[in-house]
Amino acid sequence: MDAAQQEATARARELQRSWYGEPLGALFRRLIDDLGLNQARLAAVLGLSAPMLSQLMSGQRAKIGNPAVVQRVQALQELAVQVADGSVSAAEATDRMEEVKKSQGGSVLTGSGQTGVGTGTGTGAPTVRRVVREIQSLLRSVAAAGDIIDAADSLAPAHPELAEFLRVYGAGRTAEAVAHYESHQN
Repeated sequence: MDAAQQEATARARELQRSWYGEPLGALFRRLIDDLGLNQARLAAVLGLSAPMLSQLMSGQRAKIGNPAVVQRVQALQELAVQVADGSVSAAEATDRMEEVKKSQGGSVLTGSGQTGVGTGTGTGAPTVRRVVREIQSLLRSVAAAGDIIDAADSLAPAHPELAEFLRVYGAGRTAEAVAHYESHQN
């Protein structure tokens, strides 16, 4: 690869980072690992050709042109989190990947006006779900659920709201955390 190609690839990866939060190569490799896929299967689920997926991963191409594919990527990211936290089994994940593959995508904008995972409902819930999962992921990367519950128990007498936060986001199910988040807005 010559200097101009290296520069173009670096520029494409930087654009991917600004558009998708990270270079697509890293994002797709994580999905492959987390969901037990290979590149061909990932391409099929996303509705991309294998060469297109390869170009996106390598930085030869910067942008996913089809909004429905972007939404499928986001749906697979959410599914990978659910598989990692144990709320979705491997068998369920396989069924859900088939649903993702068949999805045509919805609105890219949620009801809140923020870019999020579109479902076509316009409720804004997917964006809330994504925020909640980020919080859960962060807490769970710092400590195991049992340790988080112990910390919550220690805090409960003096700081019950903080203890509840730790229990719900650190050890609870995503649906409970979404309900908690929504109840504390406004």
